[in-house]
Amino acid sequence: MKQILLSAKVILGTFFFLVITQSIPAFAGNVILIIGDGMDDAQITIARNYLVGPRGKLSLDHLPVRSSVQVLSVSDQNPKQAVYVADSANSATAIATGVVTSRGRIGTTAGTDLDVINIIDLAQERGIKTGLVTTANVTDATPAAFYAHTNNRDCENPSLMVDVEVYSDVFVDCSADLKSNDGKGSISEQLVGSGVDVFLGGGLKHFTVPAEDAGDEVLAMAKQAGYQVVLNPEQLNNIEQGKLLGLFSESTMPVIWRGEDDRKAEHSELSWTNSIHWSMGEVTYPEPMHCEDNPDFTGLPTLVEMTDKALAVLSAEDSDFFLMIESASIDKQAHRRKACGSIGELQQLNDALDSALVFTRSHPDTLILVTADHGQAAQIIPEESLFAASPYPIYSPGHVARIITPEGPVMAINYATNDFVAGEHTGVTVPLLSNNVGVGIVPSMMTQPEIFGLIKDYLLPEG
Repeated sequence: MKQILLSAKVILGTFFFLVITQSIPAFAGNVILIIGDGMDDAQITIARNYLVGPRGKLSLDHLPVRSSVQVLSVSDQNPKQAVYVADSANSATAIATGVVTSRGRIGTTAGTDLDVINIIDLAQERGIKTGLVTTANVTDATPAAFYAHTNNRDCENPSLMVDVEVYSDVFVDCSADLKSNDGKGSISEQLVGSGVDVFLGGGLKHFTVPAEDAGDEVLAMAKQAGYQVVLNPEQLNNIEQGKLLGLFSESTMPVIWRGEDDRKAEHSELSWTNSIHWSMGEVTYPEPMHCEDNPDFTGLPTLVEMTDKALAVLSAEDSDFFLMIESASIDKQAHRRKACGSIGELQQLNDALDSALVFTRSHPDTLILVTADHGQAAQIIPEESLFAASPYPIYSPGHVARIITPEGPVMAINYATNDFVAGEHTGVTVPLLSNNVGVGIVPSMMTQPEIFGLIKDYLLPEG
């Protein structure tokens, strides 16, 4: 009897030990964070319909873990007050630092303008390699949030720091961040001093201006800091290890696809009688269009090629690393109401994910997270209205793109957040997907700052 009780205690003790150890995860491996800028479920559905059909599945859809993320933002004037739609600067800052801030801020607090520590700062303290890959400027909001600290995302180079008009009589001022005011300088200058091992993307124009406190251009400072600077795919292929700065376009890299003859969503045509009263006359939707290759993309590296190079360089010495990969123009094309451009950039993200998954075969301790920074203005609407039998001319307001899919049917996409020169973000939750390493680590629902904690706990376990 005593032997039975002793055995039971051993079994029970083993059970509780396993429960306790499983509830306190202690991991140490690589983290690949893939961000689709503006990639909410609507954008994924649009791309899925076009790329593989509504019954098909993208690589995104095969990931075993799916979570939902609440995007958080606050007012700069009153940081206790919620703002329900974010931008890339404050949402990326939340992911990179775990701190909720206001729109436009990079690595700084709302109102008080204090610098906050990011995941790359913490990784570098442990000697972990870091890299950032993007199809936008390497100084753009999302990548910048992982290494820079400034009160406005538009202060990308030394010439854009003081009283600069960014659009339509809107000015920004980052004079408090000037080095002469004991600040850290522009975003491109902060990049040079960041110590990040790999930067790949666009934005050459932000490095060919003089630095604030030197006669040299920022690009020359980058070379002095030990970066191997490459400007085309051929040069990129020749790099095997060491610090790397790849700048493949003057600004955001051109997208791989565009609408037929570079068309975008357009307003429907209203007959003159309909303009008198909504119930009269006729309304004609824009003509359908095909998607086509963008000739401006010729000669540039794809997102998957940049991803492969970053993975090779960061893993060259078989050390742990953190890598953020961004497909930026899912968002940027949606701002311009260009559905084909967004679809192509989601294809680029899906390809980069495939490459990351191949990498995990030889590095099974690699956690892959795929998410978005915020929602974007695009929704699939009926090609034929549910109310088409009505005698009234029923139509969708806003800008409409009618895309001819490879399967043949037309997919109608509407952009209606405003009627200004650019559409706006939306306040939806965004997906968070993970590979098998995320099973038991990624909860079913998170807030965006909690992604920072998740990455930190896996990449930098305590003890």
